[in-house]
Amino acid sequence: MILVRNYVNGIFVDSKETIEDINPATSEVIATIPRSNSDDVNEAVLAADKARDNWSSLSLDERRKWLEKIANALEARSGEIAKLESLDTGKPIKIARAVDASRSVANFRFFAEFSKDFHEQKFLMEDATNHVIFKPVGIAGLITPWNLPLYLLSWKIAPAIVMGNTVVAKPSELTPLTANLLAEVLDEVGLPAGVVNIVHGFGHETGQAIVSHPKVNLISFTGGTITGKKVAETAAPMFKKLSLELGGKNATIVLDDVDLDSAIPEIARSGFLNQGQVCLCGSRILVSDKIWNDFLEKFIGHVSNMKVGDPSSDDSDLGALVSLSHRDKVESYIHLAEREGGEILCGGKRPSLESPFDKGSFLEPTIVSNLDYQSRTATEEIFGPVVTLHKFEKDEDAVEMANCTDYGLAGSVWTSDSARGKSLAEKIETGMVWINTWLHRDLRVPFGGVKSSGVGTEGGRWSLSFFSQPVNICIKE
Repeated sequence: MILVRNYVNGIFVDSKETIEDINPATSEVIATIPRSNSDDVNEAVLAADKARDNWSSLSLDERRKWLEKIANALEARSGEIAKLESLDTGKPIKIARAVDASRSVANFRFFAEFSKDFHEQKFLMEDATNHVIFKPVGIAGLITPWNLPLYLLSWKIAPAIVMGNTVVAKPSELTPLTANLLAEVLDEVGLPAGVVNIVHGFGHETGQAIVSHPKVNLISFTGGTITGKKVAETAAPMFKKLSLELGGKNATIVLDDVDLDSAIPEIARSGFLNQGQVCLCGSRILVSDKIWNDFLEKFIGHVSNMKVGDPSSDDSDLGALVSLSHRDKVESYIHLAEREGGEILCGGKRPSLESPFDKGSFLEPTIVSNLDYQSRTATEEIFGPVVTLHKFEKDEDAVEMANCTDYGLAGSVWTSDSARGKSLAEKIETGMVWINTWLHRDLRVPFGGVKSSGVGTEGGRWSLSFFSQPVNICIKE
């Protein structure tokens, strides 16, 4: 049993009430975490406020060095990060190693290096010089989800503090363990008290207290679109700076000239990585009618061979969903697909596993066909190991099908003609499109969606800009 506590003003502190943390692979209680209330959040905000002046007065180079210290300390515990992430989320350990642990370290390293070139800008006039400087915004409220816990927490904390802000962060109550490890690392390296404060609890209690606190100057939220609307309803009237990275229902477009043998493993990865619990997953696969039968045979064959099982085993391709209740939600969409006339080509059931995994929230990777591309199953975010297949005749039809949802986060195009792929990609209403790859991330490029997939952009200079306030000083000669 792990005891997780809040980290406030450089000290680990308890709260009056606690929440149980469940291992989704076994349904066993593995930790207790604080159920923080508005008083707990207020203490964290006061600590962040007290630390603001000293932290922002450091030079950018001094703050960069703190990021490097944090990265080094995290890297030394990367094996532990992977184990805790797998235990807490149910994802396969090999995914936790390759994605979560490595990227969490990389985020701090990247912003430490990239921020070197984020300097004052000058704009000359005939009789004056404009100096654009970048000031900290103040206290950053950071709220992160359960699917990529430390990956996304580090993605926000690193640019926030390197730009001179202090932080009050709330990780998901479903996956608190690596946020607790990060707090231990911050304590170990001696980060000044109050610069980063981590409070645990429910979104509607702890998260809402952060969003509504008058001293919190900006909110960066990653999570579901419905919750994002509630965050915006609170933050926008208070004129807080706001970034919302929300849901997705992303299209994977497979053109008739693609090399299926090389593409199908990656297309399957884009649909089922982390049990389909990634906002960027390609859950709608649009396939040219010219290769439909060939694609079906090879794709079903590949997915049928994916192994669901013990997350701690390197043999497992899929682990457990994050909770039993989330599995219920995903299964409800499989039942909906059948009512809408869909045909389950693969999966759709709970796998038969030995104890203790028979009590976990496992679900087979599921392929659904014969659905209208505008059906609920094909347009609503499921966030699980379920993909729908749809046939198209012309490239223009694929674009229309891709753009028919309320979401616009990401997508991918698979073709042997990159110029054709790029032309098609430019017509898709999303913030990101990959051609012949998926989740191939350069941290310098913009990350964010359109429509119901969010507001604002992060990544590279966009993150540094969001976590700073540009001020122009005009000096007349």
